Amino acid sequence: MMRSHVRAAVTVGVLGGFISSLGIAWAALPPAAGGIKGRVRLTGKAPGNPIIRMGVDPLCAKANAGTRVFQETVVTDREGGLAHVFVKLLGRFPSTPVPAAPVTIDQRGCVYVPRVIGARVGQTLQVRNSDALLHNVHSASAGGNVFNVGQPVAGLVFRHPLKPEPEMVSLKCDVHRWMTTYVGVVDHPYFAVTGKDGAFEIANVPAGTYSIRAWHERYGLSTASVRVTSGTAATVAFVYTGLEKTPGPSTGR
Repeated sequence: MMRSHVRAAVTVGVLGGFISSLGIAWAALPPAAGGIKGRVRLTGKAPGNPIIRMGVDPLCAKANAGTRVFQETVVTDREGGLAHVFVKLLGRFPSTPVPAAPVTIDQRGCVYVPRVIGARVGQTLQVRNSDALLHNVHSASAGGNVFNVGQPVAGLVFRHPLKPEPEMVSLKCDVHRWMTTYVGVVDHPYFAVTGKDGAFEIANVPAGTYSIRAWHERYGLSTASVRVTSGTAATVAFVYTGLEKTPGPSTGR
């Protein structure tokens, strides 16, 4: 019996030494993880989105011949699910590797695609021009993500390593003023953007209780509390009434 205890102690000691050799402290190991599933809804009547008058640039009009393009500020499904909402957990988390793959915004048919995207601090943002005409990519940033770059021909790609950002970064095209997109820059991987039905999901969240925040370009910020337990998916719901004030230039997070 004594030998078993000794053998167990040696095993634990060797394992601890191995982990220490990798530079990992026992205390730094993350707690067991769960997930978060949620939905963002608009309970009030959705306002009509204005038609984009592509005729201002004949090349844009040609690229969208036969279709009407709308400014997709408020996009909902039949149940009020609200698309293009950026959702993130608030707080400090153990460091995790930044994805090597870039996040991509495309300029296609004189519109930015997607409308809202999330990325990690240190991850590369790349903006591609798929149109055979001049665009420029102009950021509005309160942090280090300041740039204004022309892309005169199709196939050009601008790359920018993202810096910490206290606000959502908005991108505009000074040539086509209707072009708008937003980038949420986060220092952890626990964020998401709602789909067409207003749903979102955040995976592999360390167990704990958190504040979780939603941001929409017209309806602003909404914050809720969520408790994540190991091996299960917590649920959270955000509701906008449509009476919220449109946020100003600062969309503080």
